[in-house]
Amino acid sequence: MTTPVGDSPEVTAPTERDPVLACGVYVDGMRIPGEWSPTRAAAEVRSRGEGFVWIGLFAPDAEQIRDVTEEFGLHELAVEDAVHAHQRPKLEQYPDNLFAVFKTVRYVEHDSPTTANEIVESGEIMVFLGRDYVITVRHGNHSSLGHLRKDLEQEPERLTAGPAVVLHAIADRVVDGYLEVVEAFEADIDLVENAVFALRSDIGVEQMYLVKRELMELRRAVMPLISPLRKLSEGHCGALVPDTLRSYFRNVNDHLTTVAERVVSFDELITTLVDATLAKVSLQQNNDMRKISSWVAIIAVPTMIVGVYGMNFDYMPELKWKYGYPMILSITLAACLMLYRLFKRNRWL
Repeated sequence: MTTPVGDSPEVTAPTERDPVLACGVYVDGMRIPGEWSPTRAAAEVRSRGEGFVWIGLFAPDAEQIRDVTEEFGLHELAVEDAVHAHQRPKLEQYPDNLFAVFKTVRYVEHDSPTTANEIVESGEIMVFLGRDYVITVRHGNHSSLGHLRKDLEQEPERLTAGPAVVLHAIADRVVDGYLEVVEAFEADIDLVENAVFALRSDIGVEQMYLVKRELMELRRAVMPLISPLRKLSEGHCGALVPDTLRSYFRNVNDHLTTVAERVVSFDELITTLVDATLAKVSLQQNNDMRKISSWVAIIAVPTMIVGVYGMNFDYMPELKWKYGYPMILSITLAACLMLYRLFKRNRWL
């Protein structure tokens, strides 16, 4: 498998035959020009005894990743996770490498959070980190690393620290994405809050649960990443992550903590808004039942009188009286008006 790399960044979509988006060899922070396959790149680094390989893959299947697995000795369980995706953020340490999973998120533009079908779109980036290689596996069209690769190549002094720099750059880029989504999500929640407490609001419980569902997707990306970043910042990963990078990972972890706190507060606020929406619905239903009951009581008066005088008896009160009919109508109307005023005064109508 060969992929032309040149000076261009990693492309956003692979060919159908080859999942390798980019493969580069970096020595002293500089990318060596040329076309590299994973096998040739690994041989080049090992023959030099310095530098590292950065391979970018997009949604490979088990057959497509087999050569990379055998060449770099990747653990079969980690490879299985990388192929099938849908993993929670985590960090696993093996004898010769690390396996990290990051969930990426993207804010989906929409007219209103109360009418949108999707607010947050997620993807995944898996990273295999070894002594002389870093392999990234992407799932999701919005999780491109092409610009990240290009930015790092413009700062060769950073890449001299080794492949762990790429792991830090990916973690930093992912968490920055969380911050952007949180900012946009906060504006949506403000709109939802205003709609819930507006005098005339048509927002329903279904829309509220949609917002909460999207927030839970964001939370599933953010919260599990706290522990892996803490391990990276505290130096629990051995020589694969130099001590010089620990402060950088701590900075990323601080940003993630900020995001996590805001996500938790959003979750609590949405739960409160859901409860408020349910209370409003219940109150509206009670008001509707009051109105229905009031009109039923008003209608019951003429129904009862008409029912009594509709019986076929010869001796009925005022049946033969000249003014009996208008009197009964007057009494019926007066009773209905009295009940109407009573219910109106008590705010049932």
